Amino acid sequence: MSEVTAATPQLLRRVNAAAVLDVMRTSDVVTVTELMESTGLTRATALAVCEDLMNRGWIRELENQRDSGGYQKGRPARRFALDEAAGFVLGVDIGAVKATVVVADLRGNTVSRASQPFPGEDITAAERIDVINRTALLALHSVGASPSRVLAASVGIAAPVDRRGNVLASQPFWRQFDVGLRTALHELHGWAVLLENDANLAALGERWRGSAVGVDDLVVLLAGERMGAGLIEDGRLLHGRHGGAGEMAYLDLVEGVGSTLGVAGLARTWAGEQLALGVKTSLRKVAKDGAVSAEQVFEAAAAGDAVAVGLLERLAERLARIVATLSTIHNPELVVIGGAVAHSVTAMLDSIAQKIPAHTATPPRIAASPLGDAVVTVGAVRCALDYVEANSLDLELEKA
Repeated sequence: MSEVTAATPQLLRRVNAAAVLDVMRTSDVVTVTELMESTGLTRATALAVCEDLMNRGWIRELENQRDSGGYQKGRPARRFALDEAAGFVLGVDIGAVKATVVVADLRGNTVSRASQPFPGEDITAAERIDVINRTALLALHSVGASPSRVLAASVGIAAPVDRRGNVLASQPFWRQFDVGLRTALHELHGWAVLLENDANLAALGERWRGSAVGVDDLVVLLAGERMGAGLIEDGRLLHGRHGGAGEMAYLDLVEGVGSTLGVAGLARTWAGEQLALGVKTSLRKVAKDGAVSAEQVFEAAAAGDAVAVGLLERLAERLARIVATLSTIHNPELVVIGGAVAHSVTAMLDSIAQKIPAHTATPPRIAASPLGDAVVTVGAVRCALDYVEANSLDLELEKA
């Protein structure tokens, strides 16, 4: 066995600590026997790991049944629980117009959330970093947590990011996200900052707490203003050489699609075209200056407006073609449509599913995400927790 892959004592300690923390995170209270059953560790090793993690502040030992007045034959079982408040992780979603920061405990439960808009499109990198930093501090302040208690921050951006966290800045829109955020936040607070594409984080979030739990071959399609996809194959997140896996520019070449415009943008645009033609529709009552929102289009369709129903049918055909291309190329078990439009897309799922087989020989199951516009931050929290659990022996916890 090579030096690179050798199971050194230090490596084994890390693996065992991560395994125990993973069990602790998903359980309220565990005994040593339960840890042995879940991890495959011997009793001596499980106890040693628990002692180490207690000394480091990650877990706490609970009062045993005999001490608390309960009756138990023989030696009372030692019981442990994760100290979920021992530190925090940040899940950050950076869009074109605003930054959203979620503070989560070590079980992944959201304890605080804050959003702040960017002061315009043509702002400097320093101004963008300032907004993101202030949003993070606002979210931390609301739960009385100091920046020093953040163990990792995972950041989702609307641009390709490679495996090393480098932004592919070959397009003007992507370039605005290449602002040196990792270095800036580390210098300000000492945080470990994990930069990732937003659709990739959406895929992690959907597989963790969405409609794709337990699915190993998955595509999550962010379909709001622009199309983007996060790809998971055999449980692994795919990046490609420069982070471009899941980019949807090829849709410009797909018959019946022709662009990367998303559901919300198309619903507004197509509705505006119908209003300009003077067609009879209830949308005219809610339009302002000849424009309506995507939500108004979906509401009108639900109320039976013929024009709005027709627009949803056009959207369903377009989404069916997009899902079919993803299925032909990647052959996933499930395609989840996510983002802020996910709830509205639910009304089109049956129509989309019926149309997909006409365009691919390998139609997947489809679903709408239950996570709404929080899907990226949910995935970012999962990404940050993965980092914390893998590096628990290197991280210093600061008590509240």
